[in-house]
This record gives sequence, C-alpha cells and structure tokens, in this order.
Amino acid sequence: MKILVVDDDKTTRKLLSLYLKGKGYEIVTAENGLEAMEKAGIENVNLVVTDMNMPYMDGIELTKNLKNDPAMSNLPVIMVTTEADEDERKKAVEAGVDDYLIKPASADQINDSIKRILKKLFKGGGEVNV
Repeated sequence: MKILVVDDDKTTRKLLSLYLKGKGYEIVTAENGLEAMEKAGIENVNLVVTDMNMPYMDGIELTKNLKNDPAMSNLPVIMVTTEADEDERKKAVEAGVDDYLIKPASADQINDSIKRILKKLFKGGGEVNV
C-alpha cells in the first residue's frame, strides 16, 4: 500500500510519513497539490492524505483534479486540515474527499481513517467518516 502525504509544512509531512512507514505503508510525499498531481500519476499511489491550505494548488483543487482524472478517479483522499468550519467541510465533501479530519488529528486518527477506507474498498463494508 503506497500513500501520498501532501502538506506544505515540512515537519508535518515528515512526522506523518515516519508514523505511517512504521505502520507498514510505503510513503511518497509532496509539498503542494501541483506536485502531488505529478507524483500521484507517476508513483501509482493507493491513497492520498492531504492538507487543505497549500500554495500553488490547495487540497480542494487537488481532490477535484484527482476525481476528474479517469486514471485516478477512484483514489481515496483523506483531508487533514485546520479548517473546522462546516462550509469548508462541505466544499471538501463536494470535491470528493473520503474523510475529513480536523488538525490536530493524531497519527492514530489518520491511521484509523486509512483502515476504514481500505476496509470499505477491499471488503465492501465499513463506514467512511465524512
């Protein structure tokens, strides 16, 4: 399982990557949505964990672009953001995110979200927390 971690904050990207590597996932990182779009196509990732607010292309635009690309439209996206406002959550859901977590989301919360999404994808069951 290869996960693309997208966040403009280097420390957040590194900590989340180290945690997820420890859980057995292969990790690819990107600093923004534009870089993430390039890497998602090249690296054959299975899931994206992204921040919302980033330069060049934010998490909403990244999600929309992924969902509109026939080769990546089924790629699950988990958004982890400081945006707790219901309007922002609604924008993310409309863009196609599979889960929406508010920072400071713990690494365990993110891993639980990944597990729920994988269960839904591979076993046809489970709830997705949006």
